[in-house]
Amino acid sequence: MPLSAAHTITKLPAQDLDRARAFYSEKLGLEPVEERQGGLRYVCGPTEFHLFLSSGTPSGASTQMAFEVEDLEAAVTELRSRGVTFERFEMPGFEASGDTITAPDNYPSKGAAELGTFFYDSEGNLLGLAQPLSEA
Repeated sequence: MPLSAAHTITKLPAQDLDRARAFYSEKLGLEPVEERQGGLRYVCGPTEFHLFLSSGTPSGASTQMAFEVEDLEAAVTELRSRGVTFERFEMPGFEASGDTITAPDNYPSKGAAELGTFFYDSEGNLLGLAQPLSEA
């Protein structure tokens, strides 16, 4: 059973599934396509993620899921208008401008560099937005 042909799914814990559903709906404009006892399934493009009821808490110390967008500035503007607060991170080797960072390189098939910014969901999961750049 080769994993290289598998469909991957991000799973994010939620201590309060109703609160998480409201955040993803009101702040991110996303609605679950399916639900089950203790879980919500979301689809974004060809990918999906699940929120699941958990008594555990995320560390929030690293990005747990990111949305790759074509226009980071437009996505940030839209999410800010919905009440999303972005975090400022200083990372060695990355250029910071406000709450956006520029990664000096990227995976070659994705471009020369990458812009990124981060925010927490209602459950403490650290989420990111990323935009590949053709030039560094």
